Amino acid sequence: MKKIIIAIDGHSSCGKSTMAKDLASKIGYTYIDTGAMYRAVTYYALQHDLFLPDGSIKLDKLEAAMPDIHITFRFNEETRRPDTYLNNEYIEDKIRGMEVSAHVSPIATVGFVRTAMVAQQQEMGRAKGIVMDGRDIGTVVFPDAELKVFVTATAEVRAQRRYDELLGKGQPASFEEILENVKERDRIDSSREISPLRQADDAILLDNSNLTIPQQNEWLMEQYLRVCNEE
Repeated sequence: MKKIIIAIDGHSSCGKSTMAKDLASKIGYTYIDTGAMYRAVTYYALQHDLFLPDGSIKLDKLEAAMPDIHITFRFNEETRRPDTYLNNEYIEDKIRGMEVSAHVSPIATVGFVRTAMVAQQQEMGRAKGIVMDGRDIGTVVFPDAELKVFVTATAEVRAQRRYDELLGKGQPASFEEILENVKERDRIDSSREISPLRQADDAILLDNSNLTIPQQNEWLMEQYLRVCNEE
């Protein structure tokens, strides 16, 4: 079967990564978590004191550091999922906490950061056979992707999912704080000047507010098979 590019975009905490990982595993594709790439840059910025007290970014220092920020993914045999590494350091758990979540959207609005990440993402997809999720995969990174999906859910549902995920990992969490973070990320992602979050004209919309993970996985598999049969 001919290999294709599957681009999954959508709002934060709507289950994009889960469905993308599951599909990639089932069909033997490579999964790329672009959100983790921006989280990795954010983690680097936090570790190197590149945020000012008001939350703004020391742009000159971050730009100078970009050549030293190397993000890779390594397949975890135990979880059957890829883990994120920054300069060969395992950071998968560290980038999923609230501190990174609260700072990632401003980082993702920076032009030189997006340029660097998009270049890496396009290189990863050169051979096709990938499932990539993020905010601008179907609109900017791979506008010619054979299958584009835009995923959404209500802010309350997404906040609950994030809350449950953090508690499941034993991390402290506040539902109200997470809900505000989800809404603020939506605002920033949708209003930024560079690559704003939007549904591509040819993307299929999926509102998974009331779907279980098996149900959304079944739906996505149906879309993949349909596109492959059309090819």
